[in-house]
Amino acid sequence: MNRETLRRCRVLPVITATDVDTTVQLSRTLAGSGLHALEITLRTATGLDCIREVKAELPDMLIAAGTVTNPDELDRALAAGADFAVSPGLTTALLRAARDRDAFLLPGVASASEVMQGMEFGLDTFKLFPAEAVGGIALLKALSGPFPAVCFCPTGGLNTHNFREYLALPNVVCCGGSWMLSPELVSSGDWQGIAALAADAMRP
Repeated sequence: MNRETLRRCRVLPVITATDVDTTVQLSRTLAGSGLHALEITLRTATGLDCIREVKAELPDMLIAAGTVTNPDELDRALAAGADFAVSPGLTTALLRAARDRDAFLLPGVASASEVMQGMEFGLDTFKLFPAEAVGGIALLKALSGPFPAVCFCPTGGLNTHNFREYLALPNVVCCGGSWMLSPELVSSGDWQGIAALAADAMRP
């Protein structure tokens, strides 16, 4: 797992799992629309079960465990079958745990100082979060100067209208977001609508 793999994925849909059956159906829909990866957050009690079931159902899909905030959550996510982990921020304990376990971690950053902290642990790819709130495209352009070898997966505030502007930046490898998985679409079971938005996200 590396950042070139993320670049080929293009978008990383973020699923907040409500129940296993719905999450599996969502994942099937995304896979059928050409997506190669997805993130299942640990924000709910069913997160780990959903990771386990989706990985069993779609073994070729890259599954990220999202909202991983400490080493214990990292261990449980990896044990459930997650291919990599995504965090809203970074701590020394989490960075050290990922390095010790040789696990691919995409930690959230919002400043140059946090990028430098991650670089001390050998990282060169980060999640810019919450992207729009912390400066978005302007911040990514600014960070490209002092950190020419660093790339980002901006997440937070991205939508169908602006994500291509992010993808056009040379230091962006993919975009994270939930615009194709709105609560209204999910609760109504509008799999066709979700599939259409997901397929659109994969078009240049």
